[in-house]
Amino acid sequence: MSPESMQNLFNVPADSTLSPMYWMNLAKEAAEYAADTTQRMILFSDVMRKRGNRYLEHNENGLPPVLAFEYEVIMDGRDFKENAVNYALARIIPDKGVKIDSTLRPIVVIDPRAGHGPGIGGSKEESEIGQALKQGRPTYFVLFFPDPVPGQTLDFVQQAEVKFLEEVQRLHPKAPSPSLIGNCQAGWASALIGADRPDVTGTLILAGSPLSYWSGVDGANPMRYKGGMIGGAWMTSLLCDLGNGKFDGANLVHNFEDLNPANTMWSKEYNLYCKVDTEEQRYLDFERWWGGYFTMNAEEISFIVESLFVGNKLEQGELELSKEKSINLKNMEDPVVVFASEGDNITPPQQALNWIAKVYGSVDEIKRLEQVLVYMVHKQIGHLGIFVSSGISGKEHQEIIGSVDQIDFLPPGLYEMVIEDDAKGGAGNFKVRYEEREIEDILAMDDGQEDEEDFKSVAAISNINNDFYNTYISPFVKAMSNEHTAELMRQMHPLRKKYYLKSDKNPFYLPFKFLAPMVKESRVTLSEDNTFKALETNFSDSIKSMLELYKDMRDAKMEAQFKAIYGSPVMKMLFPDIEEEPVAAPTKVESKGKGKAKAKKVEEKSTRKKKLSTARHADGGFAEGVVRIMMGVASADHSLDRDEFLSAQKIKQTHPKLKKYTVPQFKEIVTDQSKLLQSDMDAAIKTLPKLLKTKKDRKDALKIAMEMAMADGVLADEEQQFMDKVKKVLEV
Repeated sequence: MSPESMQNLFNVPADSTLSPMYWMNLAKEAAEYAADTTQRMILFSDVMRKRGNRYLEHNENGLPPVLAFEYEVIMDGRDFKENAVNYALARIIPDKGVKIDSTLRPIVVIDPRAGHGPGIGGSKEESEIGQALKQGRPTYFVLFFPDPVPGQTLDFVQQAEVKFLEEVQRLHPKAPSPSLIGNCQAGWASALIGADRPDVTGTLILAGSPLSYWSGVDGANPMRYKGGMIGGAWMTSLLCDLGNGKFDGANLVHNFEDLNPANTMWSKEYNLYCKVDTEEQRYLDFERWWGGYFTMNAEEISFIVESLFVGNKLEQGELELSKEKSINLKNMEDPVVVFASEGDNITPPQQALNWIAKVYGSVDEIKRLEQVLVYMVHKQIGHLGIFVSSGISGKEHQEIIGSVDQIDFLPPGLYEMVIEDDAKGGAGNFKVRYEEREIEDILAMDDGQEDEEDFKSVAAISNINNDFYNTYISPFVKAMSNEHTAELMRQMHPLRKKYYLKSDKNPFYLPFKFLAPMVKESRVTLSEDNTFKALETNFSDSIKSMLELYKDMRDAKMEAQFKAIYGSPVMKMLFPDIEEEPVAAPTKVESKGKGKAKAKKVEEKSTRKKKLSTARHADGGFAEGVVRIMMGVASADHSLDRDEFLSAQKIKQTHPKLKKYTVPQFKEIVTDQSKLLQSDMDAAIKTLPKLLKTKKDRKDALKIAMEMAMADGVLADEEQQFMDKVKKVLEV
């Protein structure tokens, strides 16, 4: 630090004439700071002690979900006679005064099983679950227990989750199919259900969910390189053998923490130390979840690592849950909402969105399959903030959950969901619109996909290394391992030790139990401009900067090594690129057991597609005509406002000629008319007189369309032009 900066820091007078008063004030500030920092250290240490105690208590209680809501388990997968799993379906019990409408679309939240326990999607009032309850929706939560059932596989888990959704449908026969919110790793689990059994799902919401594991931006997403740098999946197999057939979730959490050493090693705890008077409860609540580590069967984690993390088979349409069940994301029929963030270094936008480009290739293909895909990318929130931030809950989750029914009526295509403050509605009120997008808009977030070619070599090397390990080394490791050695290894994990070593079990931390209350009674108040507090802040910033510099250098080194190894000519020679065929559209649907319902639904949809493809634009009556005009004016400016959908929904419920249609029937009309507009706009407009034959029907249809178009208070030029064309054709 330069003499000038030191002078400014200590508020030294510019003329360097140091009066006695200056030294007296500095001495006073030093004394206040010494008292304050001593008290903060005592209070900080007491919070660490409480954290350790809570960790031990949480483990003794069986690591229950960290939900902030009461719940009742209505189905327990451990009781299944066949294919039992450690998953359960819970109904969230609303607080008194909260009215639930059983006819509204239910919300089912699935938390990630990625090292931690369940509950992060409802760990506070302002959360995904909290928003669903506020909107009066029946709300359910898929929870899981610390240890898997012996022999449990991901196929069994998927079957159990389908049973849970069937039970939700049974409990709400008058409601649409439940909407799934899949957080992080639960996102791809939700996608598996939607692709395999679209008859049990409604709108799928994938929050911070990786589906394209090889994607990312150079210099920004180092996590995708780690698998290659350790030689692939063999390390997972080794850890499972050492764990006596189980994989310790603490290892996954350790990888997450290693991504940001500045936060892990300094910022998180310094923030508590700096604001210990106000941060205690928030910190302890979060650590209760962060410090709860769950296990997986070797079969489960091996499938995830080999098929997803390293193999990236989901976006390629090559994922096989079992010999009888393969998953193709093109089978998804319900709308999909993807919520990602540019500030997420665990699931960057490329990993959350690139599967759309890989699976569909073009918006025309999305429309051909009558699929609706919606995405939203936050500018800065981090990975955990997507699930736990009150600000995100009060805006993004509130509007996503509030839009699940309207999204169901979007014309097939790709959209970006835009949420803006509503100046007229006041704080907490937002305007939502869906702007049409192209595949190029998604690809523009990436810096090219050429870098993904190197990961094919990683997958090949991983298979070789894993086969070698399982054949020649695994038998010896298994022979030396048992449940006692596995439990010892789990308890000696650094992430667990940092909790129980700072608890009442450690006699050195017991004094803080008695000192902390005394400190709180005589807490020193430190002035905001205290010179030594400013020194502390600068020192903290320096440490953070050094750790961030270390991270950047480490990540740059790892990326360079990865490319030097897997992008080398030797690798290209050993594993020549094989031209891959694009993912084919689904052509066959299984109809075994519960799959009959799925087969029936797909057959009905195929019949409707055939009918639509051979239908003339003149087929139909008043409902088809008015819906065609409504959808035409709504999409004329390539942006659909939610207010327009809400207005259309109200019209449908009240108009004597429209209210007779059921929701599925009306949705079918919307989809068909939207497709006719997309295929031939001129023909769709010119044939309107054949649908609206009387002058009264034509005036009524135009009035309805204009009422919907003005729901957002603005009639865009494109909308006006569309209405002018319709009026001219209808001669009204």
